[in-house]
Amino acid sequence: FLANIREVDAIVHVVRCFEDDDIIHVSGSVDPVRDIEVINLELALSDLAQLERRVDRVRKLARADKEAQAELAILEKILPVLNEGKTARQVELDAEAEAMIKPLGLLTRKPIIYATNVSEDDLASGNAWVDQVRAVAAAEDAQVVVISAQVESELVDLNDEERKDFLESLGVEEGGLKTLIRATYELLGLRTYFTTGPKETRAWTIRAGMVAPQAAGVIHTDFERGFIRAETVAYDDLVAAGAMGTAKDKGQVRSEGKEYVVQEGDVMLFRFNV
Repeated sequence: FLANIREVDAIVHVVRCFEDDDIIHVSGSVDPVRDIEVINLELALSDLAQLERRVDRVRKLARADKEAQAELAILEKILPVLNEGKTARQVELDAEAEAMIKPLGLLTRKPIIYATNVSEDDLASGNAWVDQVRAVAAAEDAQVVVISAQVESELVDLNDEERKDFLESLGVEEGGLKTLIRATYELLGLRTYFTTGPKETRAWTIRAGMVAPQAAGVIHTDFERGFIRAETVAYDDLVAAGAMGTAKDKGQVRSEGKEYVVQEGDVMLFRFNV
């Protein structure tokens, strides 16, 4: 299980923040801080064992290798923090040091979102347990998102209008799952743009900061290689216009070149020649 987690880019830790006598907690009570500490301790112990093995190997190499000496200094900076029961996220490293330890896949170095699972009554404003989780998250530079698995299970069976009415009755505009997805995208530095045509509309995921040719290359390398320009319109403008032709008539469709940084929600038509 832990080996699989080492391969991920980020961790979402779902934490119970609701009381329900019909749903038994393995520890017999609701205590999100305790639950977080239990999981973090398990992850930290795994990281600690891995670092200790790595230190033993690197220390031998460091006698005659400057790069190994640099790595050893970084490892010895992280080790005492883990021994104190803290996470590797709480160690400040520069970009060079970060790149050096990245192959280790340290579990407690990965960015994390704490998803506080609350009752439907607490979805809008949270509760005291959520506040406790926020305090823990602040100490380790983590994010917190409030969700309700109870609400999400009910939303599945509702149509769009019913879903909107239900969420409004709870005092929120959207379910926690959408908030979680958006937070995860932001944490990982991801963006979404769209392509649309007579038969289908598709969403494409790219890294933040990608320019138009790079974004086109996500669809096909020929698009990037032969990129000429991208006809671009904001998603909200296109929806309001109702059709690409109408958006063009309103002057909302613009022609972007090779240096254009693709924005969240752009709808793009790539012109290319190979």
